[in-house]
Amino acid sequence: MTETSPSGSTLAEAETFLAAHPEIEAFDIILHDANGIGRGKIIRRHELEGLYKSGRHLPISILGLDICGEDVHETGLIWDQGDGDLRAWPIPGTLVALHGTTPPRGEVFMSMYTLDGAPMTSDPRHALAAQVEALAAEDLYPAGAFELEFFLLENTRDQYGKMQPAHDVLDGRASRKTEVYSVDHLHGMLPLFSDIYAGAKAAGINAETMISEYAPGQYELTLHYRENVMQAADDVVRLKRIVRAQARAHGVTACFMAKPNENYAGSGMHFHVSMQDGTGKNIFREEVEGQWNEAIRHALGGLKETMAESMLVFAPHANSWRRFASQSYAPVSPTWGVNNRSVALRIPAGDIRARRIEHRPSGVDASPYLVGATVLAGIRHGMKNQIDPGPETTGNGYEEAGTSAIPSDWKSAIDAAKGSEFLKEALGEDMHRTFTAIKAAEYGRVMRTVSEVDFDLYLHTV
Repeated sequence: MTETSPSGSTLAEAETFLAAHPEIEAFDIILHDANGIGRGKIIRRHELEGLYKSGRHLPISILGLDICGEDVHETGLIWDQGDGDLRAWPIPGTLVALHGTTPPRGEVFMSMYTLDGAPMTSDPRHALAAQVEALAAEDLYPAGAFELEFFLLENTRDQYGKMQPAHDVLDGRASRKTEVYSVDHLHGMLPLFSDIYAGAKAAGINAETMISEYAPGQYELTLHYRENVMQAADDVVRLKRIVRAQARAHGVTACFMAKPNENYAGSGMHFHVSMQDGTGKNIFREEVEGQWNEAIRHALGGLKETMAESMLVFAPHANSWRRFASQSYAPVSPTWGVNNRSVALRIPAGDIRARRIEHRPSGVDASPYLVGATVLAGIRHGMKNQIDPGPETTGNGYEEAGTSAIPSDWKSAIDAAKGSEFLKEALGEDMHRTFTAIKAAEYGRVMRTVSEVDFDLYLHTV
């Protein structure tokens, strides 16, 4: 008997996929937690139809884990609820083949529901869905895409314990230069990049331009704009898995830390977002180029006003905060500007019909589902309350850092997020409680850990 799936998935999707891919022997079933980590199981081919008929029981605690995969009791998802099972259901359209796996495998994304079919609201996916639904009730439909920046590193560290840029997989050549925008430098990684593009194609992702970025071993991969921002979030989490797997297959490490090297720029996850009305018109588009309409101005105003209390979503880990430094292409104040990469909220140059906001604070280590939910909530807040964004920054946005109300460290961001009524609305009460509890537990873990920095600074000096 096939039960009605609350996610909208159907048995026909599984049957069609199995018929088209007789070679696939197993499937990764993946649920994303508050840290964006894929949790789940690998099931055999014959189990797929059962997954689509009845879902899959998974413990509720899977959504209350810290970065190490350990329980965070303060989430209320562990013993407070007896660590009972809920039911995860497949997400329609996310069943894909995985490129280059032996034996051949596929994967499907899942989302968590209660046993009676209600959304389990500590699932980050439901937080983004709730904001999309709130905008749809106002006849507004967000579209967007995330940029993916990452490092390719050697599997071993140098003699000083530092990470080092990966050798070219083509011929083993090594470079410690920044190589920003060097096309020839990209050629050394072409076998790996070809497999990344093949993996993206197999997964239905339109991956586009590859760039050598502003640090040794750093790259950027752009993604095609989506009219559905949930698909945009799915694209970036799936592409991270593809990049990591293909890098490993080529003997190097893909790194999605926000700041793996203290001497160079970190990795962002810029979110490009626009807004359509029911007729398909982009409401951020101005009638005369450069004369901003109220919709985009108020959206900018809402994002500026809510940025301080939202920074924990955009910079969720201890390492995230090392990325924010002056002149490092990471914003340090809630500024906005046109064609200006020193601001937090950038209006890119280009065709006014494609007018959008580039939200730049997030690191690549953030959850795109939570980032998306928070950004959309900020836009709604600004448009509803007609918030003026203030004057445009036309010069160096880093010079305004001294006037910023943005938290300057991780602990301050955690405290701000805990007390934020806006963030509670943006994520939903349950997701807000879960996320802030997990981050507080991670902070405690970091603070009680004796690091190499401690020994370097204090072992022979105090």
